[in-house]
Amino acid sequence: MTTRTFLADCRARLAFDLLSNTWNAVVLWALQDGPLRPVELREQIGGISSKVLTETLRRLQFNGLVDRRPLPGAPPRVEYRLTELGRSFLGPIEAVGAWAFERGDEVMAAQERGEAGAGDDAGDHAGAGAGSA
Repeated sequence: MTTRTFLADCRARLAFDLLSNTWNAVVLWALQDGPLRPVELREQIGGISSKVLTETLRRLQFNGLVDRRPLPGAPPRVEYRLTELGRSFLGPIEAVGAWAFERGDEVMAAQERGEAGAGDDAGDHAGAGAGSA
């Protein structure tokens, strides 16, 4: 695959889009050991609202990465499980996670340098767009 092909490849963009949403990878990773109900997912993940979890599950279902299965009984309940396609996406998620574990300190150090330097550059850029509007 050449660089130009890679940049123009809609399939690659699709994969990057799926990875770019933080919650997609987190929810998929949480489902790797088997089906879970939404309340169980929220407990396992932590820090995700019901609304955001619902949106994420719908997006993952739309993309064929999870299945939604109604459970018998009352009140109505559902559980979510990885599809084969979703399970195949765990490898790339693990690779990105391993990279972050290995190189995350370097990224955070660069961010800290950027934040420290942001005050120095504030005067240089403050009026940059004022005359061009």
